[in-house]
Amino acid sequence: MRDFLSLLEERNQLKRITDPVDPSIELAAISDRVLGMGGPALLFENVKGSKIPVAINLMGTLERVVWSMGLESPEELEDLGRKLALLQQPKPPKGLKDFRAFGSVLWDLMMARPDIDLTPPCQQQIIREKDLNLYELPLIRPWPKDAGGIITLGLVITKDPETKIPNIGVYRLQCQSAKTMTVHWLSVRGGARHLRKAAELGKKLEIAIAIGVHPLVVMAAATPIPVQLSEWLFAGLYAGEGIRLTRCKTIDLQVPSHSEIVLEGTITPGEELEDGPFGDHMGFYGSVEKSPLIRFQCITHKKDPIFLTTFSGRPPKEEAMLAIALNRIYTPVLRQQIPEIVDFFLPMEALSYKVAIISIDKAYPGQAKRAAMAFWSALPQFTYTKFVIVVDSSINVRDPRQVVWVISSQVDPQRDLFILENTPFDSLDFASENIGLGGRLAIDATRKIGPEKRHEWGEPLFRSKELEEKIDTKMEELGLSDFQTNEPDPSLFGYVIESLLSKKLMKNS
Repeated sequence: MRDFLSLLEERNQLKRITDPVDPSIELAAISDRVLGMGGPALLFENVKGSKIPVAINLMGTLERVVWSMGLESPEELEDLGRKLALLQQPKPPKGLKDFRAFGSVLWDLMMARPDIDLTPPCQQQIIREKDLNLYELPLIRPWPKDAGGIITLGLVITKDPETKIPNIGVYRLQCQSAKTMTVHWLSVRGGARHLRKAAELGKKLEIAIAIGVHPLVVMAAATPIPVQLSEWLFAGLYAGEGIRLTRCKTIDLQVPSHSEIVLEGTITPGEELEDGPFGDHMGFYGSVEKSPLIRFQCITHKKDPIFLTTFSGRPPKEEAMLAIALNRIYTPVLRQQIPEIVDFFLPMEALSYKVAIISIDKAYPGQAKRAAMAFWSALPQFTYTKFVIVVDSSINVRDPRQVVWVISSQVDPQRDLFILENTPFDSLDFASENIGLGGRLAIDATRKIGPEKRHEWGEPLFRSKELEEKIDTKMEELGLSDFQTNEPDPSLFGYVIESLLSKKLMKNS
């Protein structure tokens, strides 16, 4: 993380704040204003109640997310996605080009294997259970009615009690006492699966929280990968070299050796406390829920550690910027699983996962419904997508004007809406009649063909590419070219970012 902070400072994308700032409400409110303006990452060096500085907004722009992955331009994200697609569903090479691509990925995998650090910086200072006090950490409280101080960007590390394969996730943790926290994770997440297995075996679940890691490791933890693979390997793929790990002092788990702070503890199955309410990514306060209780017995950290954090709420937020980058990385993975999908987009304004717009090369009746069903089951991240809008490949999924037009002109609600009832759902989505159980809606906004229609459809208005180029020249001759714009409404922040990125990608290809 410190390397990344140095990079941001070199590029004038880091602001150090030396004035005293309260971690309750004030710190997040200031950060929210700065992020909303597209401002720099912030390092609060004088946080009230703690000796530890706080870093926030490190990934508050798409540009900084790209830099965190060792890339210089957003166009490179899909190249990374193609590597992941090969790993998700490897296919036998059919020619020399395929052999080279597959061989390249295998070499990258070899280089990405984790390495062991015998002198880890994260263990320069060791605090045992009797001296452990979580209140000395600069735990932020982002919203006025939040229940308490939280950890938001810590890697939550557990291990399958049977296979010993680790899972690394990013979940919210609420401080409950000087030595305990609750962890809020959904039942489908890896940590929750490991806890259920531990309960069946009558064992405690060991858990480690690594705070202040390099942002690309956070990205790896957020990437959908096969259950049998480790996020450490994917972090190595992102980094181009293996992540250096070290074994915890009191439990049998490995953590990144460059972590600023590491918390080591255990969960006793069935031991829970009330967690929440907290402001969440839906833009509302979540409900109070019983959540697993972690009892910590050790903290290790670097000398003079830095606490990395973030906060949730209505976009734009850091998590939305991560989602834009992941959207690009997912695209080749999704195309490999569902070949008819040309492109897809998860609008930031729809929380980066509640609405998906997918375009297809339509070839047969009913294909839009098939594509929507396939999308919902393609990756774990799409399990909680509430609305899927399917459009033809001629529609730019990142232009809300085109999407709204095609829904208005090509959808008949009594024919083109498809609802799945009572499916597993996001427990944070209180719009559902039953928490954790809700419906999904697919909208077929494609042009209807064959038995899908009972009369001839109108012919779409169209100008040839040659004519458009001729008009471009004429506009310049008439002095009217300065008035041309094809950008979406700038108030739609996420759409603007994605539209610009899409045009760069299209131009390069």
